[in-house]
Amino acid sequence: MAIVSALHEELAAVLDLMPDEQQQRVGGRTYWRGHLYGQEVVAVLSGIGKVAAATTATALIERFGVQRIVFTGVAGGLAPGVRVGDVVVAQQFLQHDMDASPIFPRHEVPGYGRSTFEADAGLTAQLARACEQVLREMPVQLGVDVLQSFAMDTPRCHQGLLVSGDRFVSTTVESRALCDELPRALAVEMEGAAFAQVCHDYGVPLAVVRTISDRADDAAHVDFPRFLREVASRYSSAILETLLRTQ
Repeated sequence: MAIVSALHEELAAVLDLMPDEQQQRVGGRTYWRGHLYGQEVVAVLSGIGKVAAATTATALIERFGVQRIVFTGVAGGLAPGVRVGDVVVAQQFLQHDMDASPIFPRHEVPGYGRSTFEADAGLTAQLARACEQVLREMPVQLGVDVLQSFAMDTPRCHQGLLVSGDRFVSTTVESRALCDELPRALAVEMEGAAFAQVCHDYGVPLAVVRTISDRADDAAHVDFPRFLREVASRYSSAILETLLRTQ
């Protein structure tokens, strides 16, 4: 299994749990091979953006022969009710900035006749169950101070469409435009759809979970480093532990 993180803080939390990791440099990236809860894994940072993500996904499959990929990271919430501290488990992926019109319909990926790619149903169901379990237990562990600092009440797990693009969405105008154009979108980030397309090409199962760090709008004033340290990285390590222990 490949464990992919979008940010260094999350990957560090995973590496801390690997007793025997060994580094290998490929294509300018560092990959860590070892074991996690008794399973052979490869851990890596995805890089930011769709090109970096596609390069990483391809190397994981071609060079390391991974048979499954699990991606953890953060995202901006779009849909009503997707709040800071919630998690989104992707069932479908779409590139919100893909536009080869008028030759192809907007969002359709040329050569595929489609705009969305699916997550692996079985692996995604396992990941969602792990998330639900962690969210039942984690708020107490985080503590009242953290919950109040980020206005977290009862974190929820959402499943559905995750949209990706090479643009950091952080204004109300942009987020509202995305919601109007893609009303089924739960959250926005920068890598998931690229991983999904590569995994589709190679027939490799993919599951993605994103912790909501902000609402991708003008009010996104979260203390991001603290959120990564005290919420997102703890979510990631706990979710992965729960997932791998039930494999």
